[in-house]
Amino acid sequence: MSVALPLLRALLVGALSLACAAAPGALLAQAAPERAYIDHPVGPNGAKLPFNDAVRSGDTLYVAGHLGIDPKTGNAAADADAEARLVMDAVKHTLERAGFTMDDLVSVTVYCTDLGLYDTFNGIYAGYFHGPHPARAFIGVAKLVRGARFEVQGTAVKAGHR
Repeated sequence: MSVALPLLRALLVGALSLACAAAPGALLAQAAPERAYIDHPVGPNGAKLPFNDAVRSGDTLYVAGHLGIDPKTGNAAADADAEARLVMDAVKHTLERAGFTMDDLVSVTVYCTDLGLYDTFNGIYAGYFHGPHPARAFIGVAKLVRGARFEVQGTAVKAGHR
């Protein structure tokens, strides 16, 4: 019995070592989630811009930065309230095109050129959600493209898979 115990221990250690060595390869063998790209509409001059509005990977949607651009002028809206609505409508529209809702957002980052607009933005922002609000950062920046006051980006996870 004294010989059998060390032999059994050696067999178990060997089997465990093989299982641990095989695990990383097994993880690599799993297929990566398929990606879907939500195209960005053409720019104001008709040129295709070098990014997508969102990219879906599995149950997660990565939403690019959106601006509150007036479609008639191609510039930021005239006032902060209108711009906040336009930017949130743009995010909502992108989510819907990908089969998501605003309530699927789990994280949002807002960039703002005037931190004094925090309450103004929050008043508009809150009306776009029915359930709990996503985690959020509100970051002051010096400038945004096209003279925008707000830029919003986020990450959404399909409801029920969080």
